[in-house]
Amino acid sequence: MDTTKLLLGTTVALLLAAVVMSWNNMQQGVKNTPADETERLRKTVDALREDLNRAALEKQLQQSAAAPVAPPAANHDELEATKQRLKESEDLRLALAEDKAKAERNAKVSDSENMELVRGELEKKNATAREARLIAQALLVAKVKECVNDPQTGTFVTLEVLLPDQVQQNTILDIRRNTGILGKLKISSIVGSEAIANVLPGFGIIAPVVGDELILPPRF
Repeated sequence: MDTTKLLLGTTVALLLAAVVMSWNNMQQGVKNTPADETERLRKTVDALREDLNRAALEKQLQQSAAAPVAPPAANHDELEATKQRLKESEDLRLALAEDKAKAERNAKVSDSENMELVRGELEKKNATAREARLIAQALLVAKVKECVNDPQTGTFVTLEVLLPDQVQQNTILDIRRNTGILGKLKISSIVGSEAIANVLPGFGIIAPVVGDELILPPRF
């Protein structure tokens, strides 16, 4: 038997007792039940009724809590829209991640290419500097005295020979100006301390002038 039934039975019993008491008093000729007894009985009944109501309410709450709550019916369109938004968000996240990875790869390639360019420029500058150094350090063997443009014999250069041991017939010499090479000459004849040389192809547009230096071709 649960609490509710017990309280209900007790209340009913008390009510019956009150009715019996009232009936007995009437049978015995007692017109009025003592006021304090009636008041005590009334309070007892009221308290039992409150307990009964409270127990019934608690039982109802327990039954409501124990009963499974049916989930609200999901709106199909709204559910599909939510799924679509989630998919779009995921697609956007993946696209951004791919763009970031591509940018990082491009940055690495760009850095690598830049490094190669810088390295090439440095090597080129180093090579140029090395050539200029070798040209400047090359042994001076002769100097240009005159450059002649003869329509009959062509262009030839007369030289002042400074180191006869280094200047022989058919010797090829480079014309040095500052730290650059203007072109090449080939010794055709030697007379005392002078020599005549022919300009070889590939000389360029700059013609030899008086004072240009003749050196043995450096080994770069």
